[in-house]
Amino acid sequence: MHNLGLSGSRLKTPQGVIEWLCAVQSQDYGPAIWSVAQRSQGVSDAAMDRAFNDGTILRTHVLRPTWHFVLPADIRWMLQATGPRINAQNAYMYRREELDDLVLAKSNTLLVEILQEGNFLTRKQLGDAFRSAGIVADRFRLAYILMHAELNGTICSGPLNGKQHTYALIDERAPQTKSLTSEEALAELTLRYFRGHGPATVKDFKSWSSLTVAEIKKGLDMVEARLEHEVIDGMAYWFAEAADFPAVATPTIHLLQAYDEYIMGYSESRPVLDVARVTELPRQGSVAFNHVIVLDSQLAGHWKRTLKKTSLVIEAALYRPFDDAQTQALQAAADRHGEFLSLTTEPVDTKAI
Repeated sequence: MHNLGLSGSRLKTPQGVIEWLCAVQSQDYGPAIWSVAQRSQGVSDAAMDRAFNDGTILRTHVLRPTWHFVLPADIRWMLQATGPRINAQNAYMYRREELDDLVLAKSNTLLVEILQEGNFLTRKQLGDAFRSAGIVADRFRLAYILMHAELNGTICSGPLNGKQHTYALIDERAPQTKSLTSEEALAELTLRYFRGHGPATVKDFKSWSSLTVAEIKKGLDMVEARLEHEVIDGMAYWFAEAADFPAVATPTIHLLQAYDEYIMGYSESRPVLDVARVTELPRQGSVAFNHVIVLDSQLAGHWKRTLKKTSLVIEAALYRPFDDAQTQALQAAADRHGEFLSLTTEPVDTKAI
């Protein structure tokens, strides 16, 4: 939790958080900016929007076939390292939508033409432009045309247009970024993942990055001297050099979004988050809450929020009842989320799962 910026973090700014974690999954923009802000110091949702709108934080498809926040300084080499793998995973959809090299090249050329000089356009506006140019661009076809252009380093996020996301030319949003060789990019990604997410396994990194095991082993060979390696219960973990972590108050509650790096950054070692196997407890009813409550590093339940005009309502579904101290910690976590949204937080409504 310390390495992920959730416990005793020295990270202060949204940019510092994303640089440390390398990328933050962000297909759901609102919850994703909360993931970044709760690792920062006193950052509001309005401040996150400003950082996103001015381009100090970008959003694009990278690592896996979903959006991530990345920094302008990292976007090109990260696409270089993982873009080919995502395109390979998308090959079936490209064929199904009849997106051959000719169609994609024509679409790419059009995107460069219509987005020049900061002409930020929404997905609907781009779809209209494609259709006017004789390119069929409906639903999934449009989505995969745009994803291909992101993966090839042509477009990325532009500023918000009200509540709508826009696209921009990457050459205009990240015009001066470092160039790495393929091996340097692989080494950088490997080091940054295990530094920010360790202790983690090769399979964890494979799931997070879409890289092959062979590529990961090559990356580890290049950065092995800068990482620690330990086998625990038959599972090999890699992590940055151990440090003295500050003592953490207990109980401590974190209200994480469903795609937080604490959840999505792992696959093989994910059971570490549920040592007591609380997720296997009999449930008293169905749960529609998809966000995650973490108590002292362990899964403890789920939560959802409702925004009112001047207040925030958080409902919590718990695997086990909380005692008084844990309930107070839950309310404190809810209050922090309210501060992020500049809203007053009402008492948390809890129930058993």
